[in-house]
Amino acid sequence: MDKRDFLTALGGGALATATSAAMPAGNGPALLTVTGAIGRGNRGPLDKALDQMMAKQQISFDRAHVFDYAALLALPAVTIRPTIEYDAQVHALRGPLLTDVLLAAGAAAQQPLRLTLRAIDGYTVQLAQAQAVRYRYIVATHLDGRPMPLGGLGPLWAVLEADRYPDVKARPLTERYAQCPWGLYHIDVQPTQAVG
Repeated sequence: MDKRDFLTALGGGALATATSAAMPAGNGPALLTVTGAIGRGNRGPLDKALDQMMAKQQISFDRAHVFDYAALLALPAVTIRPTIEYDAQVHALRGPLLTDVLLAAGAAAQQPLRLTLRAIDGYTVQLAQAQAVRYRYIVATHLDGRPMPLGGLGPLWAVLEADRYPDVKARPLTERYAQCPWGLYHIDVQPTQAVG
């Protein structure tokens, strides 16, 4: 798939069909890069010349695990139905659990981890692995049954079902998603000391 076909598919909302039909998982353009305390990874170190956005956002890594759209779609998906802040309406969001994405990247489930979630605009969120588990964060790929386009909330959104958890639902709607970066493209995984 050349650049023009990719952008047409992305903008037209047909990325899922185009990617899954044309390419097996691992051969499409990388949409999500996971770095840090992961397994062996499937790509090498940051290339400052070619990884321009990551370099400008001061990301550095020796190895990474990248996911294309097909690889994310191959993971088990869940659907959540939160009221989102942008239109105060309930929407169906679908995608794999964030914890399943981390496991697929080789992150150890048994140790406490600190996650740094980064959006394409540079917005960064710190999240404990325990929060990702407790609130069942997903990496949403679809909104109301359609792939989320770049330029909207996608193509990926790390999000929770805010209406499901009383402590989150008690916040004003405009504050419920501060820990949910849309336009997600990078996750850094680091071990943290257990508290207790």
